[in-house]
Amino acid sequence: MTALADTITTTTSAAVIRARPAGFVRDLSAIAGRALRAVPRDPAAVIPPVFIALFFFIVNIATLKRLTGSHPGFSYTAFEIATAVLLGVTGVSRAPALVLDVQTKYLDRMLLTPVRRAAILIGHMAADVAVAAALTIPILVLGVILGVRFQSGLLGAVAFVLLASLWSLAFAGFGYAIALKTGNPAAVNSTFLLFFPFLFLTSSYVPRGQLAGWLNTVAGFNPVTYLLAGLRSLVLGNGWQWAPLGQAVAAIVVVGVISMTLCFAALRGRVKRSSSA
Repeated sequence: MTALADTITTTTSAAVIRARPAGFVRDLSAIAGRALRAVPRDPAAVIPPVFIALFFFIVNIATLKRLTGSHPGFSYTAFEIATAVLLGVTGVSRAPALVLDVQTKYLDRMLLTPVRRAAILIGHMAADVAVAAALTIPILVLGVILGVRFQSGLLGAVAFVLLASLWSLAFAGFGYAIALKTGNPAAVNSTFLLFFPFLFLTSSYVPRGQLAGWLNTVAGFNPVTYLLAGLRSLVLGNGWQWAPLGQAVAAIVVVGVISMTLCFAALRGRVKRSSSA
């Protein structure tokens, strides 16, 4: 009888059910889907950025458009739409939601599963790209209503949205790094403040040639200067201008490499702390 009981116990122990990895793509799609489904339940994360972008777009045009009226063929509305779009998409990410996962220990429970660690971040980032692309639409629609026309055609408009979305992703890495490092919602919400030096120390409101000496010098080291030039080349330029577009992509890559290095390092630290707890 004892031998039979030992056999049953051994068999039961050997039959312990363990979770099987689902694969990176499956993990990524599941996390991205969860992040996207949460967006309609969190309108405060997407409505204010679009409202602020539209507000400054209209106010800046009303304030500064007359100053450029003496330059024939120059549309200040078309010039300013790039700045409005960057205001709308920069800092928009699911990093605050990731902080909530950290605080509720949901992230710790997720780390107990076979889910790929990189998929946790990349899934959120995939959702960010989709959200950023969607947020550019109302700004572009208003621009078209006000007379903006893409000189590079429909493909130029698609490239415009893609560049803006990739910039949003590159900048979002800083938010995720802060979220994973601190787990503090206030710290994550202040990430957008990092963008103000990027935006205002550049050709955001006037062409770079009109900037004062020291500001022109600073703008030359600012990646947003080249991003704005690339976006504006799609609206104001005659056809496709590959030099400013290449510089815009390079600016996104430089910022993205820095931010992604920081956020994936923060993820490794969070995983290490969770496994040792």
